[in-house]
Amino acid sequence: MSKTIKKCFFEKLTFQKMLEAHIRARDGKRSKKEVILFEMDLETNLIKIINEIENWTYRFGEYREFKVYEPKERIIKSLPYRDRVVHQWYVEEFIKPYFLKRFIRDTFACLDGRGTHEAVKRVQKQMRCMKRKYYSYYVLKCDVKKYFYTIDKKILMSILSKKISDDDLLRFSELILNDGGTIGIPIGNYTSQYFANIYLNELDHYVKEKLQIKYYVRYMDDFILLVRSKKEARALLNEIALFLKEHLNLELNSKSKYFPNRQGIDFCGYRIYETHILLRKRFKKKFKKSISLWQKLKRENRLYYQKFLMSYNSYIGHASHCNSHNFIEKMKERVDELDIHM
Repeated sequence: MSKTIKKCFFEKLTFQKMLEAHIRARDGKRSKKEVILFEMDLETNLIKIINEIENWTYRFGEYREFKVYEPKERIIKSLPYRDRVVHQWYVEEFIKPYFLKRFIRDTFACLDGRGTHEAVKRVQKQMRCMKRKYYSYYVLKCDVKKYFYTIDKKILMSILSKKISDDDLLRFSELILNDGGTIGIPIGNYTSQYFANIYLNELDHYVKEKLQIKYYVRYMDDFILLVRSKKEARALLNEIALFLKEHLNLELNSKSKYFPNRQGIDFCGYRIYETHILLRKRFKKKFKKSISLWQKLKRENRLYYQKFLMSYNSYIGHASHCNSHNFIEKMKERVDELDIHM
């Protein structure tokens, strides 16, 4: 494996690769107005992007901002479509081939084949190993305070520069990073999820190689360590907080804590135990509330079938990945009362 990304920026700036980026970017969005307009003069638009990048005249457009409230309130930023094509090209041609292979096995967010369900399974597998070894043990559960909003771009560029020896690629990386403000990186950009993973990859290697922690799982800025004792958990909490502050200019959320394994672990939408996995109480509450809303809309003849079906299948899909058979059957019975043919 090459230690750095050698000169390849302009070699990968081709019409074919930009076309492939467009095809990925439009996936699931072909009916969107901006995608249709872009495709009406596709060849010209792609060539224009390539020429602007070659001439260093490319500038990103204005962000569209909106809020989401689940699982918590956050501001999401969305770039114009042509910029999303460029982000696809950048990630697929440079980030994935060179950086993903440097990630540890136990990081899961935004990686192909490594989502929330795989993270949950990995945590439970590690819990079972600890249970067999020690019977009782401690869990250190941490997350970073306002992670995306507090990522230090100078530190991130320093991390990137250690792995990138191509000056043109570094220059373009800095152009992407400096777009959209000076503090943090915007939630919603395709590049942001990978930059965020690269940033905390520094923590991953510190935990695994310096601290020698065998049982560790990270999903974006939430991470779990399984250790022998309360004393060890307390010491690790302080060491990790110090590392994050000194090396990455980050702070742990005040909710970061350690506790005995018998309490189970609240992680990635589930409550995890060695022997079983349960749904969070707030998920059950939300599902029941949604059913009540569907019942109301059905009575008023305002229930939009496709929207209902997507939401319902999402709930069932999430619940099916844990020990929730009885709950699912009860919810299905309530939905059956709506008399909707699915």
